[in-house]
Amino acid sequence: MSGPKKTILSGMRPTGKLHIGHLLGVLNNWVALQDDYNCFFEVADWHALTSEFANTKAMTGNIKEMVTDWLAAGLDPEKSVMFVQSRVLEHAELHLMLSMITPLPWLERCPTYKEQINEIKDKDLSNYGFLGYPVLQAADILMYRATVVPIGQDQLPHLELTREICRRFNNIYGEVFPEPVHLFTKVPKLLGIDGRKMSKSYNNSIYISDSKEEYTKKIKAAFTDPKKMRKNDPGHPVGCPIFMLQNIYSLEKTGEIKKDCESGVLGCVDCKKILLENFEKGIAPIREKREKINARKDYAEEVLREGTKKAEIAAKKNMAEVRETVFGKAYV
Repeated sequence: MSGPKKTILSGMRPTGKLHIGHLLGVLNNWVALQDDYNCFFEVADWHALTSEFANTKAMTGNIKEMVTDWLAAGLDPEKSVMFVQSRVLEHAELHLMLSMITPLPWLERCPTYKEQINEIKDKDLSNYGFLGYPVLQAADILMYRATVVPIGQDQLPHLELTREICRRFNNIYGEVFPEPVHLFTKVPKLLGIDGRKMSKSYNNSIYISDSKEEYTKKIKAAFTDPKKMRKNDPGHPVGCPIFMLQNIYSLEKTGEIKKDCESGVLGCVDCKKILLENFEKGIAPIREKREKINARKDYAEEVLREGTKKAEIAAKKNMAEVRETVFGKAYV
């Protein structure tokens, strides 16, 4: 990549353990990007509060576990800045400023907001923080002058809202922020062990931190093809959670597995044995690295402390420029 490196901002909410969907859909992509971009990866704890404001006791533990997964997957603190959102108070300041210029209808029409309000019934989402989530997200991205944001295609409306807020700010106060563009990431479709979308909230996930015993038990008990009652019955691999994982971890054998499943030669028990063998090959290096990280006392916390210092330096510099643009030099 020629010329100066572009800057990327991305993050995760520390709301629980990360599953292999996070590994395959997000972390592997982050690891690949960190050589070619200036990467800021955020522990989005304020974002977590939008829906988990009444459940903060587990936050500290969740943050440590999540960052341990980041490091085990291959994020390098020498290449990427990993930081805690709430420790960089300039995020709150910029969020407040952007909230002053963001029309309410922009937030109310956000597809994700409307979808989650309709679908999530076990949590109180009637707070401003949840409605204003995209404004805080815009503040996170614009704070570091990020020009590239890695997202799945379903997240494009959120980024477009950031771009609208960016344009409005620049139109009112002058060209301050670059308009970020998307970098679509390939997110493999994964189903949980019960056949629904893999999700922490469904308790159907295989976690990055699972022991070999834990994930073996889950895979052996996983939902497969309900029409394949006996080993020799013809199978229907499309839509089977196990076959979706075979497509990732047994890629060279996928064609053979599909053929044998459909013909009835391969039963579900034997199919799971093949997956377990190849899944172990893929996950073992991450598990081993995770064990080494945990053996280094407070290493994850140290990475976050140093990363947060770096993020704070960049944020203070950029917010000084924002204040001067909005209020004049007297406010710098």
